[in-house]
Amino acid sequence: MRLGDFYNSDRVAVSLELFPPKTAEGMVDLFQNVAELMSFGPSFFTCTYGAGGSTRDKTLDIVERIHNEFFIHVAAHLTCVGATKEEIRAYLEDARRRHVDFIVALRGDPPQGEKRFVAVEGGFAHANELVEFIRQEFPDDFGIAVAGYPETHQEAPNRAKDLEYLKMKVDAGADIVITQLFYDNDDFYRFRDRCEAIGIKVPIIPGILPVTNLKQIQRISSLCGCTLPPELLSRLEVHAENAQGQFDVGVYHATRQVEDLVNRGGCRGIHFYCLNKSRAVATILRALTLPWKTVPHRG
Repeated sequence: MRLGDFYNSDRVAVSLELFPPKTAEGMVDLFQNVAELMSFGPSFFTCTYGAGGSTRDKTLDIVERIHNEFFIHVAAHLTCVGATKEEIRAYLEDARRRHVDFIVALRGDPPQGEKRFVAVEGGFAHANELVEFIRQEFPDDFGIAVAGYPETHQEAPNRAKDLEYLKMKVDAGADIVITQLFYDNDDFYRFRDRCEAIGIKVPIIPGILPVTNLKQIQRISSLCGCTLPPELLSRLEVHAENAQGQFDVGVYHATRQVEDLVNRGGCRGIHFYCLNKSRAVATILRALTLPWKTVPHRG
């Protein structure tokens, strides 16, 4: 099944993003949560890797295991950070052997302590170059997702240039755009309209990270340039000393976001940043009576 095909339906495709745990106990928890989330019929799982590509092999271990145990489509993240073309080619060959269906192709963040991204000798400086390489070297092996930024990438000189960079990634061969997290749907709708205006025609999938902890989301949003709406922030601050209260407020907000994105916005897919937990996403999916798309599992 081609990646873009998930979004050509009256039903809604759900994708779920994980990251490699640091401990054996974390890995056990991760797969318990994957098992719970499977009950909602997701379309595919994705898995990131650590800064500087530090967990590339573990990422492939995880997605291969998910494929083998749950017979579902899987996607592996791949960045340009610290990798030559030869190393990227080897990673993609390994991913193909391990039944990876899709690649989330990213430039990646600068290494810790550095303010700007610098490509290694023999590597790529931009995500569009990575997408083009995948299409040239593995033309029929992988679907490709790229990242979009409703509130503009922090390193972009302006909004127009950021969209220009995104169009370059799409024109290089990306099948879909998955957005960075956001908490005001109007930011997403304006972004989608701007994409359409410059000729980006692939599906644009909203990325949702339910707030479950105020301090955590303040840290994450500061790193990625995401704005917390004042009304959401004030409701969370009421429960500053109450973990369950923060969870309830954040999950309620995300539930209403998803409901609006599907019913008013016509979105045919939702990408959840799960943070390796199932409770928040499961609560959202149970609360919504929407036409979720159950895709036949890949054997």
